[in-house]
Amino acid sequence: MEREIKEDKMLEFQYVIKDETGLHARPAGMLAKLVKDADCAVTIAKGDKSIDAGKLIAVMGLGIHKGDEITVSADDEEVLARLKEFFETYL
Repeated sequence: MEREIKEDKMLEFQYVIKDETGLHARPAGMLAKLVKDADCAVTIAKGDKSIDAGKLIAVMGLGIHKGDEITVSADDEEVLARLKEFFETYL
């Protein structure tokens, strides 16, 4: 199911990856599951590339490493808070 992304309603936060191995397979899978369970539009942007965070291959394709700054956007404030907690806990 494709989620409609409403750019004007998107909320966001920036995060610098602290994990030594970056956003590798295990947390990327956990992130994709969290996003799919949330049932709202979530994007991750690195530089000028932005992807649907519910798609594991797209998340891995961003090549997010330690020290990279990403922008996480969602159209639901509660989901965005859970995502921020996820990144602070695992990455």
